[in-house]
Amino acid sequence: MTRPIARVLALLEILQSGGTRTVAELAGRLDVDERTVRRYVDHLLDLDIPVRSVRGRHGGYRLSPGYRMPPLMLSGEEALAVVLGLVAGRRAGLISTSVAAAESAVAKVRRVLPEALGRRLDALLEVADFTAPARSALTAEAEVLLTVAEAARDRRPVDLGYTAGHGGASERVVYPYGVVAHSGRWYLTGFDSVSGQVRTFRVDRITTVEMRVGTFDVPIGFDPAQRVLTAIAEAPYRHEVSVRIRSTPEQIRSVFPPSVATLEEIDPGTSWLRARIRAQRLEWIPPLLAALDQPFVVEQPDALRGLVRALASRLADHADARQGH
Repeated sequence: MTRPIARVLALLEILQSGGTRTVAELAGRLDVDERTVRRYVDHLLDLDIPVRSVRGRHGGYRLSPGYRMPPLMLSGEEALAVVLGLVAGRRAGLISTSVAAAESAVAKVRRVLPEALGRRLDALLEVADFTAPARSALTAEAEVLLTVAEAARDRRPVDLGYTAGHGGASERVVYPYGVVAHSGRWYLTGFDSVSGQVRTFRVDRITTVEMRVGTFDVPIGFDPAQRVLTAIAEAPYRHEVSVRIRSTPEQIRSVFPPSVATLEEIDPGTSWLRARIRAQRLEWIPPLLAALDQPFVVEQPDALRGLVRALASRLADHADARQGH
C-alpha cells in the first residue's frame, strides 16, 4: 500500500514541537503500532529530514537542533494559483479531504506569505463570488484516492473492498486504467476481476485498497474520462428513454452531454440520430428537447410524449396570454 503521507507529515509536526518523543508516545498519538512509527521515521530520513534516534531509558526520536521546515517561497501568481485552486476545488467537491483540512491548507499557505501579498489575497477571498453553487460532494478518503492514482500511474493491480449503491459489500482485484473527477466525485475505472469487464467505481465507496505485485498493460486508445461518462449514462434508472432527433451530434451534445445520453447512428444516409437516456424522472427532458429546437420523435416511453404535449400546451398558453392578464 502507498505511504500514508498524512501521518508521516503528522509525525514531522509532532517532532517539530521540540523534545525527544518516545516510540510509544508517537505510536499513541498517531494511532499506529511502534513498528509503523519506525517505518514513518525511515520515510522522513528518505526526505533528508534529520531525525535523530536517542537511545536509553528515555530514548526515542527528535529532530536535529535548529532544524526548521524551509519557508514557502511563492510569487504572487504562484500564491494565487495555490489558494484559488484549493478554494475552487473545495467548492467543486473535488478536494478529497475534510473541509477542515482544506481550510487548514489555505491558512498555512496564507501564514507564510509576505504581509502585503497576504492582504491582497485576503481581499480577493472576501469579495470573490461564484456563479455555480458549491457542491457538497461525498469526498473520498485522501489515502484511498492517492493509492488508486499511484496504482493507475504505475499500472499495478489493487485489492479492492467496495460497497455498492445498494449496500452490498464485495472484495475484488481491479486493474486501474485511470482516475477521473466528474460532478464533485472521483471515479476509478479499470478491469474488474469479478465481472470480467471494465468497470467504474466511485472512490468514496472504496472501503479498503492495497496494491498487489505485478504490472499490466492498459488497452491502446483507452480513454478513462469517456469510459466514466459512458458508464454514468448507461447506469440503470427507472426510465429507459429513446428519442430520434434530426440534428448533428454537436447540437445534441449542447443539451444532452455524454454523461446524460448515448447517441446512435440510425441510418448513415440520413441526419437522424437516436438518443438513449436513463432517467429517474422524466420532467426535465421536454424543456431540453424544446431548447434543442430540432425535429424529434419520442420512441419511448409513452409518459414522455404526454409530458412533451403538456409543455407545448403551456408554452402556447403563455404565448397567447395578454399583457396584464
